[in-house]
Amino acid sequence: MTYLLLVNPTSGGGKGSEFGERVETFLKKNKVNYRVISGSSYESARSNLQSEIGPSVQGVIAVGGDGLVHLVIQEIAHTKLPLILIPAGTGNDFARTLKLPLNNPESILERAFASQPIFVDLANVNGEYFAEILSTGFDSVVNERANRMRKIRGNLKYNLSILFELPIFKPIDYRFSIDGEEFTSQAMLIAIANGPSYGGGMLVCPQADINDGQLDIMILRPVTKFEFLRVFPKVFSGSHINHPAVSIQRGREVWVSATAVAYADGERIGSLPISAKVEPGALLTWVF
Repeated sequence: MTYLLLVNPTSGGGKGSEFGERVETFLKKNKVNYRVISGSSYESARSNLQSEIGPSVQGVIAVGGDGLVHLVIQEIAHTKLPLILIPAGTGNDFARTLKLPLNNPESILERAFASQPIFVDLANVNGEYFAEILSTGFDSVVNERANRMRKIRGNLKYNLSILFELPIFKPIDYRFSIDGEEFTSQAMLIAIANGPSYGGGMLVCPQADINDGQLDIMILRPVTKFEFLRVFPKVFSGSHINHPAVSIQRGREVWVSATAVAYADGERIGSLPISAKVEPGALLTWVF
């Protein structure tokens, strides 16, 4: 039996490379059989992982951020192959949800090899799995602009995108269906959550639970630009849900339509409409 090891060496400003080396040292020291899976792109890494999964594979070890988690779960959801996640990204939101230590790969490996994993929920949008949050609205507009900034890297391009987009952003007309209940609403931001956070610990849906078989749907209805700037920092603590313009509903299946785009786990999903549903117990992993 063997484990498949995927490492994103560039994640977390090089933390992926460092943690990947520490993981390999641990595996060799403890005589754990493993094979390294690599790829020059997201698509090639996913293809290589897919081709290596077989009867002799005991689990997948992923060293990286939420983007790598997004890649891996496409291939191991509902397979009963466990994921050992070593957080080494910038945001590490799924790792935060699992309550994993963010700077101690060895402790995660020790726990994984000494205890049994548990099943947790995933979500699925238009046939693609996501672990944490799907969003549309202002943050997706910011992502779209930031992704067009080829010469600027890191958080600077997102901060600049916010400065460019906020003055011109207008609430979007959305149509919803949550477990068959249809309604319309203008909104500045929509989050459909399996887990509570995105963006490196922003608790956009603080009560979302990866074991409850439900999705949390957060809707931020229109507010002034000044009020938006006042409310937005509260997302880091989750206290924004007390604002009168914020509502949270729960459901198993969600359909949303608008002239807008959506992102999930930081990856571009594409233009709406989208259909999302919870996938109870779809992933086997460790929760600290």
